[in-house]
Amino acid sequence: MSILPKSKAKSLVQKLDYHFRVQKSDTRKSLNAFISAAGDRPGFDQEIQEAIVRHENGPRKSSLDGSLIGVKDNICTLSEPTTCASAILEQFQSPFQADVVKRLEDHGAFVTGKTNLDEFGMGSHSINSHFGPVHNPRNRYGHLRSAGGSSGGSAVAVSTQQRPIALGTDTGGSVRLPAAYNGIRGFKPSYGLLSRWGVVAYANSLDTVGLMARSDVAMYNAFRALLMAPFPKISSSPNTLVQDALRDPTVVERVAEAVVKRVAKAFSNSEYRVNLLRKFRIGVPKEYNTKEMDPSIRSVWLKGLQALQQDGHSIHSVSLPTTQIALSAYYVIAAAEASSNLAKYDGVRYGKPRELASSGLASFAETRGLFFGQEVKRRILLGSYTLSAGAIDNNFIKAQKVRRLVQSDFNKVFRRSSPLVDRQNAIANEEGVDFLLTPTATTLPPTLSSLSCKSSVDTFSDDVLTVPASLAGLPAYSIPVYCNREHNRAYPELYHIGMQVIGQYGDDMDVLCASAHFRNKITKILRESLGKRDPEDLDEHSIKNG
Repeated sequence: MSILPKSKAKSLVQKLDYHFRVQKSDTRKSLNAFISAAGDRPGFDQEIQEAIVRHENGPRKSSLDGSLIGVKDNICTLSEPTTCASAILEQFQSPFQADVVKRLEDHGAFVTGKTNLDEFGMGSHSINSHFGPVHNPRNRYGHLRSAGGSSGGSAVAVSTQQRPIALGTDTGGSVRLPAAYNGIRGFKPSYGLLSRWGVVAYANSLDTVGLMARSDVAMYNAFRALLMAPFPKISSSPNTLVQDALRDPTVVERVAEAVVKRVAKAFSNSEYRVNLLRKFRIGVPKEYNTKEMDPSIRSVWLKGLQALQQDGHSIHSVSLPTTQIALSAYYVIAAAEASSNLAKYDGVRYGKPRELASSGLASFAETRGLFFGQEVKRRILLGSYTLSAGAIDNNFIKAQKVRRLVQSDFNKVFRRSSPLVDRQNAIANEEGVDFLLTPTATTLPPTLSSLSCKSSVDTFSDDVLTVPASLAGLPAYSIPVYCNREHNRAYPELYHIGMQVIGQYGDDMDVLCASAHFRNKITKILRESLGKRDPEDLDEHSIKNG
């Protein structure tokens, strides 16, 4: 697998030039996908020349060698500021870079450009940014639509070909939701698989580094790069995993090692890849079929399940009873952790040092009041309250209990037992399912004008289908599909949505391979309903004329 095959090595210059020209075009700039520009750091031209030589003469560092990768602006880099889309960190320059950034650079990728987001990752539509909202490139009838959030900038950068791959973070759906709204792939790995060292924390027990890409091959190459050593090695490096665990104590070494071995097998053994695409038992959670779901999304969901059934997979109804209360538990836990994590932004330890009218503790409050956005302040207040002596038992402790129930619900429906469960108590469920298939979102991308009329709490429900997998720490992949709301074949009526494939903890490689297969089957049946027209052509038409 390779994004830039050796036979096309000489085209690397054109590919890099194309991505930079696309980014600099007025149309793309107006989408506000990037906070900081790329390519102006010292030595960058020399790095490009070295990559060109490797592509022409070999050996290349990896299949990512020479690729441009965007990075969400809450992931630390040395080359550009890390602002978290907040006024309080507007000029902050990190003295180190994140583990995931270093890993990609070791593979020869150019990590350039910091993408826009909701401030500190708090939001579902990328409208809570100090640098302005991100715009979905596929606007309808002149209405600006949501790009999803909080990794909206990364999604738009990939969707509009400014970058083939981008990093995001997924706390409750922040990679999957924007991927669905922008017609690209979005992957949240198992929690604890990738190091979070160098990722600015929002909610430590939920934050997960995620990936966005336009193709399954690009997604696989990027995921492999984050886990494994560059060419010619294709096996895991124990020292690297140990180092990750020392930097980030939430890295689960034994699970990471198992995933790395499966990725290595898939890379080197074609028979193993074929075996990953056996006939599966696919679960359909009945609680996910909510009354709020747009009928056009429900229709695509049913068509997708029919397509997979025709392909020989079996479809099974399953129950996840805690789905209805998972969202409330998530926002209690996330806000509580955020209130603690953001306490250091006071203008002294981190944040803008300014001449203020007050001094001492009052100056801390003044700094935070001036430079935090409204949504961040709202969640800090909520989190502080839930951790207070009078509320912690009825709020935070109960939310943690709900989280365990959510994890238990998922463990009951999957065929394979979780590697996190005590092996003596782990029981394989032969009647269980291999994957769950659900929509990524219940609604089509809303207009920005409609969001301005909603309260912050009203937008929380946009995460209802993505939050449960986050609470359980499971791998989840949003595959791009599309729907025709008016059942009209005209171009403007097509909307991008996503179907979400959820797997058991540690089954990341299986989720990647199955998702690519499922997407091909689902897209085939949807394409037939559009008169055999290629959805990628429709995609480009909507970008140019939307």
